[in-house]
Amino acid sequence: MLAVPLLAGCDGPLSTLSPAGPIASEIARLWWVMLIGAGLITALVMVLLSLALLRNTPGGDPERSERRWIYGWGLGFTLTGLTLLLGFALWTGERMLARDDDTLTVRAQASQWMWDFVQPGPDGQPVATRGVLYVPAGRPFDVVITSTDVIHGFWVPQLGGKMDAIPGHPNLHRLMAATPGRYEGQCAEFCGRGHPFMRFEVVAYDPAGPMPDFVSDPQLTREPPLSGTPVTDPSAEEARP
Repeated sequence: MLAVPLLAGCDGPLSTLSPAGPIASEIARLWWVMLIGAGLITALVMVLLSLALLRNTPGGDPERSERRWIYGWGLGFTLTGLTLLLGFALWTGERMLARDDDTLTVRAQASQWMWDFVQPGPDGQPVATRGVLYVPAGRPFDVVITSTDVIHGFWVPQLGGKMDAIPGHPNLHRLMAATPGRYEGQCAEFCGRGHPFMRFEVVAYDPAGPMPDFVSDPQLTREPPLSGTPVTDPSAEEARP
């Protein structure tokens, strides 16, 4: 509980505690419910432990008292808490599933170590980009995620959860950006020496405004260093003076 104030520092483009869409907000809400619940249970256990250490009342039926603690608190309280948490988690997860409707569909293809996207362009025709995905803000969209080599992980923390990119097995992932902006994404599955470089960006544009240029980002399409060269985080390199 003493570390809770430190959560104020859990912010930034790759933080799940800074949601920028309804699906990410559902995930953040589940996280907060689990954190608060765990804190309350910890406090309750500490109170009961303190009472057990401080109180010493002889007499009574010890066997009956043990049954009350084991069945009432050990089983009843635990099963009730877990059932409520499981129900809330299933309800939250069901609300994030992609459905068979007319939602905009884009494609994301992972390969070592970059992301290729296909999305509708200004004239409605498919446009291919590398390192940048363009979607309209304020509307849900489904991402068909695949891979050409090994298993990767598609993750835009501010927009939603993770989804594996598996060779030969397309996965459907629903996301939504509530407002226009640029949202960072990364590969969430270790996929080789170039894994730290496998980042991408989601550009959510205003559908009522001018369309973006749908261009790739050369900074997000770099090849990793040659074998034997130290691999460093690109964000760390950019932060150096």
